[in-house]
Amino acid sequence: MTMAAQEAAASAAQGGACPAGHGRDDRKSARVAEDNLKPAPGSHVVRSFVAGREILRSSKVRQAGASAEMVDLSRPNEISFFFLDGDLHRKRRAAVAGLFAPKTIVTRHQVVMNRTMDSIVSNLQSRGSAPLDELSWQMAVDVAADIVGLTNSDSNANLAHRVKAVLDSSVARRPGLLNDLVFKARMLVRVGRFWKHDLAPAAAARRAEPRDDVISYMVKENYSRKGMIMECLSYAGAGMMTTREFIVMAAWHLFEKADLRARYLAGSHEDQFAILEEILRLEPVASMLHRRAAEPVEGMPGTALAEGETACISIREANVDEAITGPCPFELDPDRARRMKVVGPYMSFGDGPHRCPGAQVALHETRIFLDRLLRLPGIRLTAEPKVLWNPQIQGYELRGAVVACDPA
Repeated sequence: MTMAAQEAAASAAQGGACPAGHGRDDRKSARVAEDNLKPAPGSHVVRSFVAGREILRSSKVRQAGASAEMVDLSRPNEISFFFLDGDLHRKRRAAVAGLFAPKTIVTRHQVVMNRTMDSIVSNLQSRGSAPLDELSWQMAVDVAADIVGLTNSDSNANLAHRVKAVLDSSVARRPGLLNDLVFKARMLVRVGRFWKHDLAPAAAARRAEPRDDVISYMVKENYSRKGMIMECLSYAGAGMMTTREFIVMAAWHLFEKADLRARYLAGSHEDQFAILEEILRLEPVASMLHRRAAEPVEGMPGTALAEGETACISIREANVDEAITGPCPFELDPDRARRMKVVGPYMSFGDGPHRCPGAQVALHETRIFLDRLLRLPGIRLTAEPKVLWNPQIQGYELRGAVVACDPA
């Protein structure tokens, strides 16, 4: 029996195991994920938390899935760090690691978060109501734009619109020759607008006066136009799209559960993070990760891979593995991680060298967004979101939620 399993058994003995068939299932995105998840053809699906973590941490595997097999690695400065491995990947991450450090989040990024929330609160109180994903998108865009360095656009609202147009085009891509031609034409126009109005002005400004952001690093390293676009859109996709969805999902849980909302508003920052991380355990925005074995991988049962074999790590299943969660894995229990001695939201941000670099940024902006929003007089959820599925990123989207509050 593994140490995690022993701890789970001890916890069950002390607190009572989850009665068979009587445990709550608090997940809101599980059904749509079960109906739509599609591991890469021929991949070996890994459902165990410990096995999945071991594969993700292995130096013998490489990125797979998300079109990684189609990327030309011979020109690393023209592709996103997301697709790199080994020394090149470490160098790129290390160069901007300070942007995601705890001190930087507190001293710099929280200033942006609070300024954005001032605007969101003011506008919401003036309008009376607003789509929740529109508000969470504003927060995600403002924070990511500051980190990346997209601060020389004509306005953040226009930047958000242009980035969304590019990302939506990518998400809506469909197979077929005609669809492929339409996709390429649409992307050419939308990426061109993003370059002209957002990225090019920012790069020019950084050449004249470098700052502490991603674009300054790319200018210093003489990235090509294509390389800059790819890197910026990767950060945008990771920092904007996923954070927008998680903010809405966490808000939905807190609006629905009065006791949990009261605990959130009365709790310390640490307790608020525990609540958010437990929600993210149950509702990971990314549902699976793929890795290809560059050489034979040996290890515990479930982790052995032949050279060239692809593993699909099921984040959703790893996050409800009772060997690491203890009993009642589908229930939202903010005290679970502390009881099980687990740090963070389990596998929701990945693991190993490709673990999401902006994990703490996303948690901080979600905490601040919800803390400010839920304290507004008369705040209420007047329409629940619809749970949709994004087949390109294999994750959920939440649309249609509306919040309302008393006028200022």
